[in-house]
Amino acid sequence: MKKYLIAAAFAAGSFTAAFSQGLERDVQYWRPYDQRGINIFETGKLDTVPFEGVKVRIGGNFAQQFQSISHENTADAVLNADGVNVNELVDIGFGSNLATANLNIDVELLDGVRLNLITYLSSRHHPESWVKGGYLQIDKLSFLGNPEWFEQYFTLRVGHMEINYGDAHFRRTDNGNALFNPFVGNYIMDAFTTEVGGDLTFHSNGFLVVGGITGGEIQGGVTNPDKRKLSLIGKVGYDKQLSSDFRLRLTGSMYTTSGSSRNTLYGGDRGGSRYYLVMENTLASTSSNFTSGRFNPGLTDNITAMVFNPFVKYKGLEFFANIEQAKGKASSETEDRKWNQVGADLVYRFGTAEKFYVAGRYNQVNGELAGSGLDVSIDRVQVGGGWFISKNILAKLEYVSQNYKDFAATDIKNGGKFNGLMIEGVIGF
Repeated sequence: MKKYLIAAAFAAGSFTAAFSQGLERDVQYWRPYDQRGINIFETGKLDTVPFEGVKVRIGGNFAQQFQSISHENTADAVLNADGVNVNELVDIGFGSNLATANLNIDVELLDGVRLNLITYLSSRHHPESWVKGGYLQIDKLSFLGNPEWFEQYFTLRVGHMEINYGDAHFRRTDNGNALFNPFVGNYIMDAFTTEVGGDLTFHSNGFLVVGGITGGEIQGGVTNPDKRKLSLIGKVGYDKQLSSDFRLRLTGSMYTTSGSSRNTLYGGDRGGSRYYLVMENTLASTSSNFTSGRFNPGLTDNITAMVFNPFVKYKGLEFFANIEQAKGKASSETEDRKWNQVGADLVYRFGTAEKFYVAGRYNQVNGELAGSGLDVSIDRVQVGGGWFISKNILAKLEYVSQNYKDFAATDIKNGGKFNGLMIEGVIGF
């Protein structure tokens, strides 16, 4: 009996050591979930991790906010069948938001072949755990003789994955993963979705070209075949460290689909926004009304979107911009509508290993509302800063102010505005 106990203890010790090593070790062609992952976009072709057999890396992200925001509007009263004014804003004040969490699993299956699987353990929209998506990333064709031309220049991704449209999705908060975002909230029109498909990236001397094809919807399906069309994704750009102090990245991206049962390019984030219950009525709940403060133009039938993203980093100073236009319609509409978005981020990082930063953002969207035909606009200012207590722990402070203009008197957003403070703590490993 004693020898079995010793064997079990040895096995448990070996498992604990392997598990700990799996948390700490990097994997091939991978973006770290801690501070090292900041300003990494596509993972590139630098091979710094030798393949030593199948390796499983387990990581996670956690985020918690404290919110002190007030809101107001000037909308006319609109009563529902129960006599409730659906344009009366819910009373909100200081409090803590639901903690969000991600489970990140990355697996080296073959030399240059990696599996990524992310699960939302806790999110604003879903009380239960659910899978964000999973995909294979192939940087070496080791199973086909490993041709040098592919290893040197190409990356292939296949699966249900975050689409590579634009560059803002590399900097946004993704449920519990908020380390890469210098702010608390994402852009007002949040271009993020997961779709089933694949993309191929060509890298050479700073130049990159991306081409992708997906099913065009957040969930796969075989019904309504006449409505379902493929989506095409393209990106061209240049990204290079021109000197030890200066980095330049310029990209242009396009996303287009000619038909869909429900396209979600601007409504695919089911994790929810950070500004809980702002501009929501008294019947709202944090889970059902999970997009508070954002705006989805509702281009769900067909859509063509284009975005230009410059990124410049000189020493500790960073500038990132998002200049975007989307055109399309919902299935109930007969004519396309157009929406524009401009976002500009200025971040200054300082201190040892850039452990501190201050940041400011201006974000504005405008376009034609469905149904009413009104041209409306929304603008936001975010100002704040952060402190990396360690490479895995970040504390953020942000002041946010958002205004709604030209909405109809019967719309809850008429004369709408919200402003206040957000505090966020983030962990990533």
